[in-house]
Amino acid sequence: MISKSHLQKDIKSMKLYCHVDRVLTELRAVGKDDDEPLSASELTPFDQLHYHGTESVDLAVERAKISADSSVLEIGSGLGGPARHIAATAGARVTALELQRDQNALASKLTARCALSEKVKHICGDFLTYDGSGSQFDVIASWLALYHIRERSQLLDRCCALLNPGGYFFAEDLYARERLTQDEESELATELFAMHLPDYDAYLQDLAAAGLRLETVEEMSDDWTEFTRMRQLNYRAQRARHTALHGEAVYQSMDHFYEVVTRHFTSGKLGGLRVVARKA
Repeated sequence: MISKSHLQKDIKSMKLYCHVDRVLTELRAVGKDDDEPLSASELTPFDQLHYHGTESVDLAVERAKISADSSVLEIGSGLGGPARHIAATAGARVTALELQRDQNALASKLTARCALSEKVKHICGDFLTYDGSGSQFDVIASWLALYHIRERSQLLDRCCALLNPGGYFFAEDLYARERLTQDEESELATELFAMHLPDYDAYLQDLAAAGLRLETVEEMSDDWTEFTRMRQLNYRAQRARHTALHGEAVYQSMDHFYEVVTRHFTSGKLGGLRVVARKA
């Protein structure tokens, strides 16, 4: 297995995960000092690294029946946006597991500024080696992170083992709508750190093989194609603002990432799913 240190280095080929301090720059731009208290809602324009922001998180709360009594594990928690939103709105206890040290460290600081550290526990680690210290969860959730993990059967087996009986699995994830060329696979592996892109049928078969009973599956490809297209257009329309605030290097890095994602969705080969399943 690839070591954790190599994974942390390699995943930085995905430019969305670079320049993590840009969230602090955005907060300063709206008058928030680096140590000033925040609310989770004040962070939502900057800390949701998936599609449709807290709207998607609210869907997970609804469909996985997350409440103040729930224990939730988020795989690939990034800057902590979904975890904080769940804790702040549903009152659940969330374990936010993130591989990247810089993202995890900043996420922990932001959670403390939101006075949510008692609800949200940040852990820097690899899900495949995370033992949970005997913990079991009512919900395991992930937004656009599972496709980073090559070992799909091991991933899903771990999810099933960590879920309470009847517990929910919620994921928004990428898949291959059509067969990818070698060049396309190589670019996606570098630019999106896409380590596993099964087709639709294989995705659902893998869930069943792990003991996760499918509740609902939504085809999100067309929606996300339009979302990423508009995101790129809006970002470029505000080039002067972004360059003045973050610098040309950050602008070019993010613009390149948005262009690659939009191109692969628009090609019709890259797709997205929203899946809800339960431990049998």
